[in-house]
Amino acid sequence: MSAKLSVNLNAVAMLRNRRDLPWPSVEALGRIALKSGASGLTVHPRPDQRHIRFSDLPVIRNLIDDEFPKAEFNIEGYPTEEFFELCAGAAPEQVTLVPDDPAQATSDHGWDFRKHQAFLTDAVARLKTMGCRVSLFADGDGDAQAVEIAKAVGADRIELYTGPYGGCFDAPERAGPILEALGRTADAAVAIGLAVNAGHDLTVENLPALVKRIPALAEVSIGHGLTADALEYGMAETVRRFCRACGQVV
Repeated sequence: MSAKLSVNLNAVAMLRNRRDLPWPSVEALGRIALKSGASGLTVHPRPDQRHIRFSDLPVIRNLIDDEFPKAEFNIEGYPTEEFFELCAGAAPEQVTLVPDDPAQATSDHGWDFRKHQAFLTDAVARLKTMGCRVSLFADGDGDAQAVEIAKAVGADRIELYTGPYGGCFDAPERAGPILEALGRTADAAVAIGLAVNAGHDLTVENLPALVKRIPALAEVSIGHGLTADALEYGMAETVRRFCRACGQVV
């Protein structure tokens, strides 16, 4: 099975929010992405709503339910009470918990599973009562014990933080060891029954090697690089290019 593509709409929303105007439309570009082969849509509704707004969530939920019932809605975020309320209202198929401080520009590290084991156990249990599959953001550093804790807290998946791998765009000689560490982390997860997602700074250029090293990769969530390419190729063709990079026949 090829990795599925979930299109992260945060960058689209951030561009929209530069002006008090309804374009570019998160809904319209999400529709194009799903029509073009994406398997789902991802958003990260931060407390300051600097890109995705809370009001976007029911719009995306309705888009999927009404037009693309086989697609999935993935909501990322730090598990605050406000976040739990958003998830309860939007009923995402998947929730990806990230250890972000609200002031961070973007997610830049995985959970410290040893330190936050009890906290994550409670958060995962609450989301499971809502019927959500739960994925936990994880550093791809080859730490098998950390992956075991992710399993113990009740997660269904981990999402490998691929920022360091994506950061090798101008120094490809550094990519190999980082890719291998990501692969070892994925191997450890798969061995104990966790599915593996990945995301952050993934591109058409670096995806094929990741998919080859992690053949069990279930899903990639991609926003910034995909949106950048969409400015050049258009959203439809960009989604097709990323699907092909995931190993899909499009």
